[in-house]
Amino acid sequence: MTVNTQGTPWEGVSPGAQGSPLLEVRDLHTWFSTPGGTVKALDGVDLRVARGTTIGIVGESGCGKTVLSLSVMRLVPRPQGRIVKGAVLFDGVDLLGLSEREMRLVRGDRISMIFQEPMTSLNPVFTIGSQVAEVFLLHRRTMARSYREALPLVIDMLATVGIKDPARRVHDYPHQLSGGMRQRVMIAMAMACRPAVLIADEPTTALDVTTQRQILGLMDELRASSGTSIVFVTHDLGIVAGFCDDVAVMYAGRVVESAPAGRLFEEPLHPYTKGLLKSVPRIGRSRRGKRLPAIEGSVPTPSDMPGGCTFHPRCPEVMGVCRQEPPPAYEVGAGCVVRCWRYA
Repeated sequence: MTVNTQGTPWEGVSPGAQGSPLLEVRDLHTWFSTPGGTVKALDGVDLRVARGTTIGIVGESGCGKTVLSLSVMRLVPRPQGRIVKGAVLFDGVDLLGLSEREMRLVRGDRISMIFQEPMTSLNPVFTIGSQVAEVFLLHRRTMARSYREALPLVIDMLATVGIKDPARRVHDYPHQLSGGMRQRVMIAMAMACRPAVLIADEPTTALDVTTQRQILGLMDELRASSGTSIVFVTHDLGIVAGFCDDVAVMYAGRVVESAPAGRLFEEPLHPYTKGLLKSVPRIGRSRRGKRLPAIEGSVPTPSDMPGGCTFHPRCPEVMGVCRQEPPPAYEVGAGCVVRCWRYA
C-alpha cells in the first residue's frame, strides 16, 4: 500500500458498510521471548468493535488487556515482543500489513490511545503545551505549521478537557500537575484529532471518584459529538456496567466471553465471568461476618499454561473434557460468544 501524502492509507478506500465493525481483531497472537521461554501473552484473541459504541475489556491483571491495546496500535516492545499471527482490521484495512511509515499516519489521528500511567507517558522535559501541539503538527498541518500557530488549538483543547486557566497551564511541565490533570492532558492529546477509535487503558485508575466521573463524561461527549468508538480497558466492573455498550472478558490471553453489557451482567455464561461478578461488593447487601466470594487460585503464568481450558484449575464447574481440549467459541445468542465446553 502506498502512502498518500495528503492523508492516510484510507484515502481512496471506500468506508465499510454501516453494519460492519469499525475495528475487528481476528485470531491475534502476540508472543514475547524471555530467558525462561516464549510467553504467549495473546493466544488467539477475537474482538469486534461496532461503530460509535463503547466496549469494555475486563479481566484480572496478567490476562493480556494492555498487550491487546498495544498490539492494535502496533506498539508491542521489540525485539522481545512480536505479533506472530492474526489480523487487526480497521475500516476494512489490516493494520498489520501497513508499513511503519503508514502506521504512523494512523496513530494519533484515526486511532488514539490513552496510556495507563500519565506520569511515565508524558515527557518530563517538555511542557504539556508542546506535547499536545505535536499532535496537530504531525496530523493537522493544514491547521498549524508551527508551535505558535498550534498554541490556540492547544489552549482550546486543554479547556475542553476541563483544565482551568489553560493559557497559563500550557507552559507547565508534567511534574507541576496533579495526577488527574496529567490524565486530562493525555485525554486532550488523544482527542485532538477526533479519532475514529479511542483506546483507553485504565484511564480512571488511581483517580478520585469525582475526577473519574468527569473523565468518563469527557469521553462520552467525544463519542456523542464525533461518533468515536471507545475501547475501554478497566478492572472496575461498576464503570463498565454504566458506561459500556458491550463487554469482552479476557482470561489468559483470550476473550472467554463477549456480550452486550446488559446481557452479560444479568446472565453471565462463562464460570470466570460469574466469579468476577460475584466478587464485586454490592451496596445494600449485608455480609456481616462473611467474606466476599473469590475465585480460587490465580491467573496462570503465560509461559506455563495448563492444558485444555486454561481456566479449568480454578473452575468450580470443571468437566473431564476441560482438562483435555481448549474449548472453541460458541455463539449462544445475539452478540453473545463464550468459550466453554458447557455450551457445546
